[in-house]
Amino acid sequence: MTKPKKRKRAASGARGGSRPEEPGEGGADEAVAFIAEQTGALRELAERHKLAVLHYLLGMTKLEADEHLRLRTKRKLS
Repeated sequence: MTKPKKRKRAASGARGGSRPEEPGEGGADEAVAFIAEQTGALRELAERHKLAVLHYLLGMTKLEADEHLRLRTKRKLS
């Protein structure tokens, strides 16, 4: 009986040649903007389906992301 070959893992953070970029790989500000946008859409979905706790938690996540962006922008202007 032969052992199955183990595949080697790529080093984390290593860029593959043909691997498409994931959203948020452009830096922290881009990642936070993406999170704010997506949580806004998910929050609307939760509201539509009357998922109150998820609606609330996603709203808090969006507020946190928006606040982070606001503070980063404010620091850059100083």
